[in-house]
Amino acid sequence: MDFNATRKTLKTPSTYNLTIFETTDALNKAAVEFIIAIAKEAIDKRGRFVIALSGGQTPLNLYSLLATPAIFEQINWKQTFIFWGDERCVPLNDKRNNAYMAKDVLLNKIAIPLSNIYPIPVNLTPAKAANAYQHQLSNFWGDAAKQFDLILLGMGNNGHTASLFPQSKVLDEKIAGVKEVYVEKEKMYRITFTAPLINQARNVLFLVTGNQKADMLNTVLNAAKQPHKYPAQLIEPSNGKLWWFVDKEAAILLKKQN
Repeated sequence: MDFNATRKTLKTPSTYNLTIFETTDALNKAAVEFIIAIAKEAIDKRGRFVIALSGGQTPLNLYSLLATPAIFEQINWKQTFIFWGDERCVPLNDKRNNAYMAKDVLLNKIAIPLSNIYPIPVNLTPAKAANAYQHQLSNFWGDAAKQFDLILLGMGNNGHTASLFPQSKVLDEKIAGVKEVYVEKEKMYRITFTAPLINQARNVLFLVTGNQKADMLNTVLNAAKQPHKYPAQLIEPSNGKLWWFVDKEAAILLKKQN
């Protein structure tokens, strides 16, 4: 599966695949193609497609695109199972809630069984919510490894991804599971996949757009590893593939360097 062949691409270390797109629209269209291909491959090989969605503003247009009839009809949603890589501990009907956003823009518009959607139970206390979600994952996979077919991720200006924030204790977590984390800047708890859980995925796709991300993107990809300072550097799938889809604005420093 080669998503770099027809697009402007930088030569990168073998640990990840980086594609630069002229526009955010082009990035989103390619991400849709990517998701459709991964879904088909997963369902053909294993009978189901298991994906963890990301929150924030970056994937909104991607989700909207997935909801258009010409596109959502290309995915077997009855065999698709939706999780979230992280969540804010706000009510389920709060617009800041990642699951609420995804349901509003995508999931309420497609024919996916409700039983295939696994939002993080933020109606519980943070610790109980994390434990409950980890229990859900364990029930879903049974004795098999918790290996997502695809995990979507974004990256903050401070290098965080999912809810793995700089200098937080969760960065030292060695178990492939789910943890609660308090984000001091936001005065809010979040629930997050740990880095070991993310790194078990078959595919991890970062979506990064905008010139405000340029400095951090260059740092995460090219600077010496300091994962406690730049948590996105923790993401290195052990038996899967790591993909970065970025627009030219986010990639401006990468192009200058190369």
